Amino acid sequence: MSENHFFAIMSRMKYINRWSLMNNTRTENISEHSLTVAMLAHALATIRNKKLGGNIDAEHAAAVALFHDCTEIITGDLPTPIKYSSKTLRNAYADIENEAANQLLSTLPDYMRDEYRKLIIPSENDVEIQKIVKAADKLSALIKCIEEEQMGNNEFHKAKEEIMKWLENSNMKEVQIFISDFLPSYSLSLDEQNIAL
Repeated sequence: MSENHFFAIMSRMKYINRWSLMNNTRTENISEHSLTVAMLAHALATIRNKKLGGNIDAEHAAAVALFHDCTEIITGDLPTPIKYSSKTLRNAYADIENEAANQLLSTLPDYMRDEYRKLIIPSENDVEIQKIVKAADKLSALIKCIEEEQMGNNEFHKAKEEIMKWLENSNMKEVQIFISDFLPSYSLSLDEQNIAL
């Protein structure tokens, strides 16, 4: 019997915490973050398709988003200010991520590898999917900042400003629609959201 460890390794995403340099009121791991990014990527693709006449495969965007940080099982979560502090570091980290992705793919049986390669190492032809996932990743980070501020934690104030600036400069109409239509709810309590439980 062959040893295919891929899914057992993927289950370890729950042990990799995000925002390691920040004082968090609640720890967030890459497993829960990836689920949030997948939901947001699907939403952004759906907004683009239904409101803006786009043609993005929302399910593929969600699947790519589920695996967008899986290499951090091997690399750990390198804080963004460090990762992007210089071109040398950025390029070195990209090489490390690529090596980690290939190591993860090697834990799959041959007949599954090509399918998962499309999710873990998106094709250069998947530019629009990658943009959607990147925007969803930024929205997830913005939501984390909002949640931390709701708990009285000012540690995330600067990060929130920088993320908002990135989202505004993305020139993605679907992002602006999401921010306008859905983001305000993240500042409300459950009672204020009027959910009948």
